[in-house]
Amino acid sequence: VPGVKDLPVACKKLFEEYHCDICMALGMPGGKEKDRMCAHEASTGLIACQLMTNRHIIEVFVHEDEASDDAELAWLAEQRTREHAVNVIKLMRPGTLEREAGTGQRQGFADAGSARL
Repeated sequence: VPGVKDLPVACKKLFEEYHCDICMALGMPGGKEKDRMCAHEASTGLIACQLMTNRHIIEVFVHEDEASDDAELAWLAEQRTREHAVNVIKLMRPGTLEREAGTGQRQGFADAGSARL
């Protein structure tokens, strides 16, 4: 799609016209405040699409300011996409992903670790 704010409609079309069960929405917003606002609006649209269709959309956004250079940014985008793709498979197996709740899993960089109570 042309930009991240076009992702909700693209996902809705995939659900309705192609009968997809789940979507991954990939985007790389810029690092400026305006870009963050656009990414937030896209996220809100993706959530609305999930609620309208009763299907999951896995949002995979990598902001340009998350990495120190282009090589790290490319690595992060690939790593995050791969790890979210594994989550898609887990979502298709009921109960699998839920067991990881609270374990501090992160897609891309190192995991945060379990919450301590």
